[in-house]
Amino acid sequence: MHPPRFWSQPDGGWIARLLAPASTLYALGTARRVRRPGWRAPVPVLCCGNLTAGGAGKTTLALDLGRRLVARGRTVHFLTRGYGGRVRGPVRVDPALHTAATVGDEALLLARVAPCIVAADRAAGARAAIAAGADCLVMDDGFQNPGLYQDMPLLVVDGASGFGNGYVLPAGPLREPVAAGAARARAIVLIGDDLTGASAALPERLPVLRARLDMDDAGWLLDGRSAVAFAGIGRPDKFFDGLRRQGVPLAACLPFPDHHPYRDHDLRRLRDAARGHDAILLTTPKDAVRLPVAFRSQVRAMDVRLAWADPSAPDRLLDLWLEGGRQ
Repeated sequence: MHPPRFWSQPDGGWIARLLAPASTLYALGTARRVRRPGWRAPVPVLCCGNLTAGGAGKTTLALDLGRRLVARGRTVHFLTRGYGGRVRGPVRVDPALHTAATVGDEALLLARVAPCIVAADRAAGARAAIAAGADCLVMDDGFQNPGLYQDMPLLVVDGASGFGNGYVLPAGPLREPVAAGAARARAIVLIGDDLTGASAALPERLPVLRARLDMDDAGWLLDGRSAVAFAGIGRPDKFFDGLRRQGVPLAACLPFPDHHPYRDHDLRRLRDAARGHDAILLTTPKDAVRLPVAFRSQVRAMDVRLAWADPSAPDRLLDLWLEGGRQ
């Protein structure tokens, strides 16, 4: 589903105020849940989480840190619950065997970089990864999941959307109050310009690492043609705006809900749009893995990565985590 418009309004409007009592109950339930002690793994655990429903860039950050750990010679395993998939796990993702329908789209992307375990029970997933030889674990999401102790909980903040209207679900996009979540974090990763002033709501003690989303040059992908861009991610406009900054000529932009499972009628719509504009279909890697294999050859995926304001910041963070950052 698309997020309701009032989630992004500065004060939320009358709908948010009407739902505020339900938000209070939701926040109390989350606070009670996160107080439960989790299993402490014998290897360091880093979590890429956020405070809002929808995409903030968690998987992009997990992929970036995972690549750095692989380059260091670490035996890193990713942990994810496999949102959008049907398996509960623990199961190790096999891209040759599994699909987005079974393990979720993020799991397939993570498994391209390092072994990835899908598990609804994060502690069970961690045990499976350690039994397979993992010497460190990177969680994609799970900040509000208490099942596994997190040595380095990171909060990812989307600079463009921030914390929305400031209300907790269902009155707003927050999974818990900002102050409560920030109190458990070790650092913030702010992706994009802080257009909503989100950093002002965070404690001064928390280090803020700044980055932006960067894309490969699309010239070789398009071969002089325009593109019909489509995306089913937390904020499709983030992808479309990134393409515009790259100078990609966009004939049309088609947004879909986050983790959208592409059906036959969606594929017909995409194919017709590309033919009507004599354009190339362009999407995200996360969307590409949700497409039927036979359709992927008609689509080009635009890789997205993090460009850090301070290129040495993520490695310093990893040093802190691996060499003495365990609480």
